Amino acid sequence: MSMARCRAGNVPVGTDRSRATTEGAASHRIEAVTGLRPTVAGTRGSGHRASEQLALRARRAHGGGMGAQEGPTLITSVQRAFRLLEAVGAHEGGAPAKQLARETGLALATTYHLLRTLAHDGYVRKLEDGSYVLGEKLGVLHDASGTQALLSRVRPMLGSLRDHLSAAAYLTFYEDGEIRVAEIVDGPQAPRAELWVGFEDAGHATALGKCVLRELDDEARQEYLSRHSLADLTPRTITHRGELLRRLDAFPDDRAVTDLEEYSLGTVCVAVPVYRGDTLGSLGVSLRADRSSTIQVASARLLAAANRVTRGLSLTI
Repeated sequence: MSMARCRAGNVPVGTDRSRATTEGAASHRIEAVTGLRPTVAGTRGSGHRASEQLALRARRAHGGGMGAQEGPTLITSVQRAFRLLEAVGAHEGGAPAKQLARETGLALATTYHLLRTLAHDGYVRKLEDGSYVLGEKLGVLHDASGTQALLSRVRPMLGSLRDHLSAAAYLTFYEDGEIRVAEIVDGPQAPRAELWVGFEDAGHATALGKCVLRELDDEARQEYLSRHSLADLTPRTITHRGELLRRLDAFPDDRAVTDLEEYSLGTVCVAVPVYRGDTLGSLGVSLRADRSSTIQVASARLLAAANRVTRGLSLTI
């Protein structure tokens, strides 16, 4: 015979011996990863079947065997971090790392690593006595979650405005001394205005911004204008403070405020005030300039919607 065989395992010398060695190494690797001890056949020609068995056992070890439902891919480290946050939040006065490790079932070293990372990013805070409490970043997330829930209530109302008027609908709030856009609902037949200048710097030139400014008291209005220059955005933009104030107060009984190409040439807007509790805001739509004759219709629709939006925004979550 041209090729000798080993008596003990009947394994051919040469290529077959190399194959057996390779399969043995693969078996050890899979055992290390999955915690399972694979069974390797020792007969000639069984290498391919053994490899298939090993692959199948590895898939089953991770929940992916044949006939099993494939679940979502989950990141274990993220789950551990959230479990740790829940444990921290369960102790009003804080808890030390060792106690948190016991309660979560995490290794102490893992607990320390996760707490260090969470503290670095502001999700937990370490007290002087070594205990951990929830950090300020979670408060920010909680507030954002509340705002998202409120916006989800009124988004259908903005969608209704868009559909009835064929115009993009906008919602702003006056927060921390700035006029900020909270939501825009547009569509193919109702494109939004090109926001080429941020609303925080264009309150004097937009219907949404002027609507907010008109509702502010004199002190708050003057304080806002002292921090914002009246930039010349188009030939129609009001750039003199006295003229702007005069126009804001010209029609006190008219709740709707317009922007006639003052922010962007080719675009007109109309807005009315809304409230989220004590927070002032504005609700508006933008139209092409050639549709300016429909502003009165849009104003009436906005006024009716503003009451519903204010109620939706003011309900307790």
